[in-house]
Amino acid sequence: MAPRHQRQLGRRKLLFALGGAAVAAPAVAALAPHALADRSKAAAGSLPLTIVNNSGSFGNGSVHVYVVGNQDGRQVRLTPDGTLAPISLSDNGPDGFTDYAISLSGSGETRLSLPFMSGRIYVALGEKLRFKAVADGNGNPALQFPAGWVTSDPNFKVLHDCAEFTYNSAGMFCNTTMVDMFSVPLSIRLTGERDQTTGTLRKGGRASVFAAVREQEEFAKLVVDDTRVLAPGHGLDAGLFPKEYLAPYIDEVWSTYTGRDLVVKTNAGEFTGRVRGDRLSFSGPAEVSFARPSTRDVLFCDGTLAAPNDGTTGPVAAILGAGFNRSTLISHPSQPTTEPDEFYKNALTNHYSAAVHAATEDGRAYGFAFDDVADFASFIQDTAPTGIRLTLTPFED
Repeated sequence: MAPRHQRQLGRRKLLFALGGAAVAAPAVAALAPHALADRSKAAAGSLPLTIVNNSGSFGNGSVHVYVVGNQDGRQVRLTPDGTLAPISLSDNGPDGFTDYAISLSGSGETRLSLPFMSGRIYVALGEKLRFKAVADGNGNPALQFPAGWVTSDPNFKVLHDCAEFTYNSAGMFCNTTMVDMFSVPLSIRLTGERDQTTGTLRKGGRASVFAAVREQEEFAKLVVDDTRVLAPGHGLDAGLFPKEYLAPYIDEVWSTYTGRDLVVKTNAGEFTGRVRGDRLSFSGPAEVSFARPSTRDVLFCDGTLAAPNDGTTGPVAAILGAGFNRSTLISHPSQPTTEPDEFYKNALTNHYSAAVHAATEDGRAYGFAFDDVADFASFIQDTAPTGIRLTLTPFED
């Protein structure tokens, strides 16, 4: 089976619409199971979803769960009895917000039933989240999702986080994510053909992320009290992170590959590139080229590094985005780099992503949108799943 980064890249585009009035479109990694799965094996019916509160800091009565997303083109939410209900503007209460919270059992594990859908599992601790039902650009009911990186968001002060999933006849495809922010330690266990777990932090992992980011002068403002750490792209947009932080490294990449080749290997074949006329141009299975990216383009893996689902430009863009974030492009003229010991060595690098990877037991995390390049994302899949378990892991040492 080909590595995920060499397949279609559609999973990086969220499968459920956020609505025209959404506060902010999260940059979280998303899933395209149709591009990943062996269709000869199909998941059957509803899937047991177990929520486990091992946070050690919050009792079950203080944890609120939300399962929201998309089914067949409409936005839906999971009810406590395991059915899907459509989002409705009439769901907004007197305070202007919905209450879609699913309470945990009084003690022990909480068992739910997950039907076919794509979406997110949010957890909120201490307070409930404020989702607002709105009309999207087409007049259809949609949700404004929490944006913990926006100070004016009604959920900014709420301790919360989420995991992502797509569950359909092709199987279950899921991940923890730090692409937008890091806040609540979460792990996912997926059982089926295999027994897989990802997202588990090392002992003291949460504190280590906060400390590591604070230690980097340009990144220190991304730490929001003891609530969350913002991804640097969102910090840049909020004026908390230097807009030109990566400019010297980007310029050095452009200078380096004016005089020598950069080779990028994808499932479509090998691309060979050089900077010509201020564009990094590649020949190979197709002619593709990229304008010089900005720091924001690199951090969001967007703009000049956007990855269309075309099998050629998309895979090259993903590998370049990973190389910039991991600061391996100059030291390794053949990409992608697959040895994690080589990542984040340059002083100008994505120290936020480095910190969340260092905090996980398996070394995998979604620190940026193209972190699945060479399979370093906290993503797992199973074409014949029997259960999924989301655990709030310990906050403290």
